[in-house]
Amino acid sequence: MQEHVSRRSFVKVAAAAAPAAALPALAASDEVTVGVIGAGGRGYYLTERLYAGNRNVKVLSVCDTYQGNLNRIKDRVQTMGKNAPQTTADYQQVLANKDVRMVIIATPEHLHHRMTLEAIKAGKHIYIEKPLAHTIEEGEEILKASATSKGKIQVGTQNRSNSLYGMARQMIGQGIIGECHYVRAFWYRNALPGGAAAWRYNVPKDASPENTDWNRFLGEAPKREFNKERYYQWRLYWDYSGGIATDLLVHQTDITNFVLGKTFPETCVASGGVYRWTDAADDREVPDTLSVIYEYGDKFHLNYSCYFGNDNFGYGEQFCGNEGTIEVLNRSTLKFTPQKFGDKTAGNRKEAVVELIANDNLAVEAHIRNLVEAIQGKAQLVAPVEVGQQAAVSGHMATLALRNKKMVRWDAKNRKAIIG
Repeated sequence: MQEHVSRRSFVKVAAAAAPAAALPALAASDEVTVGVIGAGGRGYYLTERLYAGNRNVKVLSVCDTYQGNLNRIKDRVQTMGKNAPQTTADYQQVLANKDVRMVIIATPEHLHHRMTLEAIKAGKHIYIEKPLAHTIEEGEEILKASATSKGKIQVGTQNRSNSLYGMARQMIGQGIIGECHYVRAFWYRNALPGGAAAWRYNVPKDASPENTDWNRFLGEAPKREFNKERYYQWRLYWDYSGGIATDLLVHQTDITNFVLGKTFPETCVASGGVYRWTDAADDREVPDTLSVIYEYGDKFHLNYSCYFGNDNFGYGEQFCGNEGTIEVLNRSTLKFTPQKFGDKTAGNRKEAVVELIANDNLAVEAHIRNLVEAIQGKAQLVAPVEVGQQAAVSGHMATLALRNKKMVRWDAKNRKAIIG
């Protein structure tokens, strides 16, 4: 007989799943030294969460191709870590520093592949932001290289370290919502023209070819003349980003995999485009509107939608079981609603809600801490490379389906996407 769900039991499970508030004292030998590669918005944030969620960590080196970002993160490290880190525009200097044990790679996604391969070669432990790579093939190369890596590699799909998703996984595993054949996932945003929610990040007033290393930013991407928008708003262009599919969607396909024990979808179809702010001066390439449908081989369907023109419904996943629904909304609220059949409620269960304020910050801290503890031999990684590649493949399949206007199939035997 399945257990009833009450508000009291929800609170108990949430408390058990939540990241620990207090961290134990560590020996000096446990210190993990860190280099940060990519010190823009995400790299700066991850550095803050590194310090907030860990003891005995020390940032020794920071790298960015914009001098303003270097100055800003150097000041932050001095405040939080009480030391002055090395600063450089050349990530290879970070990798060459033998005192650096772990690197955080938070660069634009087109740079992930080369940087991660070189960090593996240098013997570093790695926190690599999602998506793992810019293409499926690049991700497969990283996966292959990781097999011989001496270091630990964590992919930045931090929802796996969010206590509410751990709770959802536990509840579904106990059969509380019955069989689950359908998930609806969504991420809705809204912004005035030029707003950060649509990736029109502010361009620094002092930005120039003299303080912005354009060639290092381009890496192996097609060569172009210096362009401030492409540098500071890189998520809007195919050369450097998969847009919604690889920035937002991958979080939600990944967490569906985690909660329900899935891996790769069998097929994907997608539609959408640039529907907002379509004046002549707008040069965005990636869509602001996207709908994607995935079919998995075990009678499972994932319906994903994203729109940058209305944020009423926010962000979330709805796990729709035959006996109830679990919703995780905005990474901070879990809601259980039992199915009703006439005047009866499945399992005689009651609705319940758990809210955890600022839970995404805690999840990011726990995700980085999981890597630090894995380096120290105290934990197993929750998002290793193979898991990161599963998430990335879903995103790349959506991009391929959208851009080719055809169904994309996953060839599991040969580990490649087939268009049409």
